[in-house]
Amino acid sequence: MPALKDVVDLLHGWYPPATADSWDAVGLVHGHPGARVDKVLFAVDPVLPVAREAADWGADLLVVHHPLFLKPVHGFAATTPKGRTLATLAGADCALLTAHTNADQAASGVSESLALALGLSDLEPILPAPEGPRDKLTVYVPVASADRLRDVLASAGAGRIGDYDHASFSTPGQGRFRPLDGASPAIGAVGEIETVAEERVEVVLPRTLRAHVVAAMLAAHPYEEPAYDVVELAGAGLAETGTGRVGNLAPTTLREFAARVAGALPETAHGVRVAGSRDRPVRRVAVCGGAGDFLLDTMAGTDADVYLTSDLRHHPASEFVERDGPALVDVAHWAAEWTWLPVVEARLRSALGDTVETRVSTLRTDPWTFRL
Repeated sequence: MPALKDVVDLLHGWYPPATADSWDAVGLVHGHPGARVDKVLFAVDPVLPVAREAADWGADLLVVHHPLFLKPVHGFAATTPKGRTLATLAGADCALLTAHTNADQAASGVSESLALALGLSDLEPILPAPEGPRDKLTVYVPVASADRLRDVLASAGAGRIGDYDHASFSTPGQGRFRPLDGASPAIGAVGEIETVAEERVEVVLPRTLRAHVVAAMLAAHPYEEPAYDVVELAGAGLAETGTGRVGNLAPTTLREFAARVAGALPETAHGVRVAGSRDRPVRRVAVCGGAGDFLLDTMAGTDADVYLTSDLRHHPASEFVERDGPALVDVAHWAAEWTWLPVVEARLRSALGDTVETRVSTLRTDPWTFRL
């Protein structure tokens, strides 16, 4: 059974808090890092019914998309809705973690999950994110300890390149050293020159994780004072992550695509609203999980046949349609973002195996309850 810190490190490795928007509030909201985690529940909204579901199920961690405290507060008394939610979780010893805008842009994040749920292929970000600064760590380790050290580096967040992790490069060689008085060598004796078969292991890592990765390496390395160096890499341009996703779909019509959307997303009172000709050909589709009207100007100049998002307002949508750009599909905010939950749940299960039990909440927390 992993500790809460181990689960948080995994989630933060996939959805780094440093990539969240400056106004956002993400990360661990409540819980002791050393607590054991046996059950993890995933939901979109940290609301009281979800907190009660987590408590009744015996969850040790609730992972949500939307922040409980997006704006600063001076307290969270149980006389308020947010206070009652947190009190329910705390009373059940259930930790709370938020992955919001850091999960929106990421690989296997909200927009990518939405695009895959709709069957899109050849995905690209609508707005690619600038690649964050990266380092390369080189460390020398005895051959017998090299595999374990590579695993430790990967678990700490190093060696992730695009859709691959555990990426490293190794070359064999000989390490030579002489322990001096006061040393406690893991190999060799004080005053004697020692030669050891070693591997030179190289990994790349986000610069934001430098201290964390180096600390993990030092803790796992068998040597008392291992030799290593960290080199800052030059920027390589745009990353594979970013805002929204655009991809391809087998030729269809706008009406048929809207029906596909209705079938792929959880049912809500909002339904699926469409602006455009029913028979319009659709081959290329852009999506943005959550409120996406900030991308309308960008979408007007793309080759997308349709843009799917949530929370479109009357005037921006009306003006966009007049520009003869892509058709518009507006879906419930909650439903679009719910598609991420099975993805992150499966990812955590794959990483931790049967050491944890996971569950996706099916409570409909969309605020709209019925429509006439």
